[in-house]
Amino acid sequence: MTEKPRRRHESVGAALSRATEVLSRAGVESPAVDAAALVEAVTGLSRTEQLIRRDTELGARQAEELARLLARRAAREPLQHVLGEATFLDLRLETRPGVLIPRPETERLVELVLSEIAAASEPKGSTVIDVGTGTGAIALALKQARPELEVWATDVSQAALDLAGANAERLGLVVEVRRSDLLADPGVRAAAARAVAVVSNPPYLPDADRGTVQPEVVVEPEGALYAGPDGLSVARRLVRQAAGAMRPGALLALELDPRNVGELARELRTAGFAAVRVEPDLTGRERFVIARR
Repeated sequence: MTEKPRRRHESVGAALSRATEVLSRAGVESPAVDAAALVEAVTGLSRTEQLIRRDTELGARQAEELARLLARRAAREPLQHVLGEATFLDLRLETRPGVLIPRPETERLVELVLSEIAAASEPKGSTVIDVGTGTGAIALALKQARPELEVWATDVSQAALDLAGANAERLGLVVEVRRSDLLADPGVRAAAARAVAVVSNPPYLPDADRGTVQPEVVVEPEGALYAGPDGLSVARRLVRQAAGAMRPGALLALELDPRNVGELARELRTAGFAAVRVEPDLTGRERFVIARR
């Protein structure tokens, strides 16, 4: 009896090429990068290994899983939701629908805060508050870099707090997770009074952007994205609360939109904050405002 020939599946190289083509036709901005991420998710091969082992054949289950993930990404579901995780600095964070996906731009905010804390030679055990923590990205990155810090992670969204807490537990990083509308919770306000830094990536898009964003952004929680006509309604509330709660000399560091960061910097000076400056992101766009109470 003649043995039936085994059905062959795509090689890694062929799968990469096909996935890139599918995503490109779907309008994905970085089809090759996303295709490599999907192939890594099903094979465990890093991008370098994918290049070296292009002729390696996918198994039947791997091919099926790749097809399933590729269909989701081609439908413009965010890559981080398809994979269930996002990379932020050295952290791998779980992501879930309903909680804002951390952006690479925000890594620069963490770097700026760490630099400010180091330059000020803040004492061991100093308190830092991440307002609007989402996945916990900023809070956990600060805690990983400076384990001696007392880090608080706050958010008004219970879904975000649940996810931030889960990420902290999985990474073995101890942070205080607390529900609060910015600094309104009494415990959070008390922490702000002794904090060396209050950090936030608040919603900062103008309401008019709602109809212009990419499909991947449409599925994200609106409350974490949009903030009034000029995108500053939440940041302004935070500034008012911070002005009444923070001690003199404490750091306030915010990520905003290049279109409105200059305006908030001017308002911070009017509100009595000192050493106010605007910092660019890695592409040179003004995005971060740094100030001292």
